[in-house]
Amino acid sequence: MESKKDFKFGFVSIIGRPNVGKSTLLNSLIGEFISIITPKPQTTRVNILGIKTTENYQVAFFDTPGMLERAKYELHRTMIEEVKKVIEESDVIVLMVEPVPEIGNIERNLIELIKKANKKSILVINKIDKVAKDKILPVIDIYARQNLFEEIIPISASKGDGVEIVEKAIVKCLPYGEKLYPDEQLSDKTERFFISELIREKIFNLYGEEIPYSTAVEIDEWNEEEDRVYIKAIIYVERDSQKGIIIGKGGEKIKKVGMLARKDIEKRLNKKVYLDLWVKKKEGWRRDRNFLKRIGYVS
Repeated sequence: MESKKDFKFGFVSIIGRPNVGKSTLLNSLIGEFISIITPKPQTTRVNILGIKTTENYQVAFFDTPGMLERAKYELHRTMIEEVKKVIEESDVIVLMVEPVPEIGNIERNLIELIKKANKKSILVINKIDKVAKDKILPVIDIYARQNLFEEIIPISASKGDGVEIVEKAIVKCLPYGEKLYPDEQLSDKTERFFISELIREKIFNLYGEEIPYSTAVEIDEWNEEEDRVYIKAIIYVERDSQKGIIIGKGGEKIKKVGMLARKDIEKRLNKKVYLDLWVKKKEGWRRDRNFLKRIGYVS
């Protein structure tokens, strides 16, 4: 184990509004798939730990749910709770914003939480590839006036531009200390969790606006042999009409979900996979805290 004077360790939370690019940044920083990425907001529902270990430091990153202004469901309340909890538990906060020259209500709320927690923080302005260069300086200026951030860094997480600069800024802020996790560990989540997330990613990418938010995925069975794995997953929906949409005419839609998910799962597990997808109605699951706890959305 490295001595404290030579090695750095810390918890770092990546926070921001929905769809600002937190999961993309985490995956870029780790260099591995940790969080699913879709074009839709509110894809991430729980704090996901991603761990990066080098010779000189170990960083435990938290990818967090997108912060909401208000909670419509118990699921939303738990997502907001997750963000607040991780701010308290982190050594460094990375606040991600879009290149807009105004501070929105969500960003103001997050800034207040950072100030209250009295934590070191870095501002990351994402999606700079989407705007002209002269539009970036006013964004930097408005956030610099907060007198809060150690550094303000413009990046494009999807293109990987500026990600190394973010990592260096984070490491600069980390306390000295011994590593907490084994070198080979990339997350605290189970393989079942990642498989359920891969299935959910396909649902977010294949269906319209409402359906992905009304679905949850649970791994019901997992039987592993030397060269193959049988996985039974349940896709929960809230209404009978949604079951029909998920399944599609003649089962066409659910087959496509299964085919795309199976390919990614086989790559991840490096084994042949038999993926058995079932669709069940669980009315009001987003309001049911016990159910949310059972499927891992509430700790």
